[in-house]
Amino acid sequence: MSPLDVPPTERLYLEDAYLAVAPVTVVALDGAGGRVALDRTPFYPTGGGQPHDTGFLGTTRVVEVRSEGEAVWHRLEGELPAVGTELEARIDWERRHQLMRTHTALHVLCGVIWNEYGTAVTGGNMEPLSARMDFEFDPLPEGFGSVVERRVNEEIEADRPIVVSFLDRAAAAVDPALLRTKTNLLPEYVTRVRVVDIVGLDKQADGGTHVRSTAEVGHVRVVKTESKGKGNKRIRIAVEPAVPA
Repeated sequence: MSPLDVPPTERLYLEDAYLAVAPVTVVALDGAGGRVALDRTPFYPTGGGQPHDTGFLGTTRVVEVRSEGEAVWHRLEGELPAVGTELEARIDWERRHQLMRTHTALHVLCGVIWNEYGTAVTGGNMEPLSARMDFEFDPLPEGFGSVVERRVNEEIEADRPIVVSFLDRAAAAVDPALLRTKTNLLPEYVTRVRVVDIVGLDKQADGGTHVRSTAEVGHVRVVKTESKGKGNKRIRIAVEPAVPA
């Protein structure tokens, strides 16, 4: 089956990041790649700096999840089920929740830096409970790491609610502040833009998974700041349990 013939996958994580188990049906096979496409999926595919979920499809381990156009492909560690097979999809919840906490921590970091310095993001990546983000600075302000760590944790402790909504792409384009990266990362096929709003701090277009409030993040530690060339500085963070009062 050509990639163009694969039906679009309903991406359940866009509406509910806490959905860990869902009934699904296999709609396409890629035998050479050891992959299946599903009618719907709770699995997040690698994208936007966030790595893919892992877990199980029935009793078979899901080891990689990727988007190709509007379809989401799941690479399995075992025999592929036939097209039409109905199964239970179950994500590795501990890994997903760690990524949710980490992704929200990066949005808090982005919000703090945007609001205080008006500086755009030039890149970023994350793993469970650790991440990096690059910004346009030259040079970094004095004492930047410690100041940002303090401000980020103040915002986390403020227990700000996080609200997900959707906008028509044309309406989203009217507000340039919704796109905090130097490059527009929205795929061409996206007509409804998902907006993640850390109420009172940061509001931007984003397709990743997040916790319900900043307090759920825990505590952020700035591990290191680095220069990655003129006008490009990197901040590395670790996400830890909340510091006891």
